[in-house]
Amino acid sequence: MKGTPNDPDISTVHLGQFTRETANEIAEELEAAGIVWWYKEPGWIAVVWEYGVRLFVDKRRLPEAKVIADRIVARRNSRPENN
Repeated sequence: MKGTPNDPDISTVHLGQFTRETANEIAEELEAAGIVWWYKEPGWIAVVWEYGVRLFVDKRRLPEAKVIADRIVARRNSRPENN
């Protein structure tokens, strides 16, 4: 259910900023959960001071989306290659 931020019934809020790989995993689970989401990557100049991808989700589903994101970030951070 990737982004429909222009839908008048959907109000999106910032979920977080993640590496591209982490954002992709989160997006997969958001889709599976039926949560509307969209993303914004930094522009070619902003990439100097911004890292990764910013994810936005349906405001009404933010608590559920945070649980998904936190679980994925924790799992990725516990992998041996990240230590």
